[in-house]
Amino acid sequence: MPGNKLYSKIAEITALATQSKKLIVLKKPVMSIAKHIDHTVLKPNTTLADIQKVCNEAKEYFFAAVCIPSYFVSNAHTLLENSDVKIATVIGFPFGYNHYTAKFKEAEKAVEDGANEIDMVMNIAAFKNGDYNYLKEEVQTILQIVNKTNIGLKVIIETGLLSDEEIIECCDLYKNYPVNFLKTSTGYAEKGASVDAVSLMRKHLPEHIQIKASGGIKTFELANALLKAGASRLGCSASVAIISGEKGVESGY
Repeated sequence: MPGNKLYSKIAEITALATQSKKLIVLKKPVMSIAKHIDHTVLKPNTTLADIQKVCNEAKEYFFAAVCIPSYFVSNAHTLLENSDVKIATVIGFPFGYNHYTAKFKEAEKAVEDGANEIDMVMNIAAFKNGDYNYLKEEVQTILQIVNKTNIGLKVIIETGLLSDEEIIECCDLYKNYPVNFLKTSTGYAEKGASVDAVSLMRKHLPEHIQIKASGGIKTFELANALLKAGASRLGCSASVAIISGEKGVESGY
């Protein structure tokens, strides 16, 4: 009988050690990806309860930032006080054809309310019409706020609406400016982030400009593949599911 008890205890300890080992193995990639995620809610019917939820989850899972509508930036600033989670908000979202003077005012107010990062949709209509002078004026205008406040600027180029040649043209345009990131997508176009688009952007951007992949990222496997392709930030609304190894559900963000 004593022998049986001993074997039973050994089996229990072994099981606990095995389970502990599994948890350690799972934790490392989860934490590694979590620090690259902008935990996102940008639905048009977003509520304060949604903002509270993403802010609490961002603190719990150590996400890099929350990405939220500018209307809620001041709320997030209060909710995330004394945390390392950054507040990102979107400007000219989701179609980008607002005039850059309006984008400037929008960004200025967001920063005043506590935003640390601005995700600005470029004027895709201007780009499609070859009006590069307008796009240069647009980014230079927004950079006035960046230079004054030291916030981060991400420019969303909506790769799902662009050919490979047009993606390269965007890289060639924005590499001349001190933007922090080029971002693939708003999440509202038919096609979101892809490994091919991220790889192409990484090939044609200088090292100091990082890439944020966003739109349609629902699994750990895709998130990991995008990071390996050259992204350093991921915009996800399915963030918790992704780091839990489940398939998340995104509804246009």
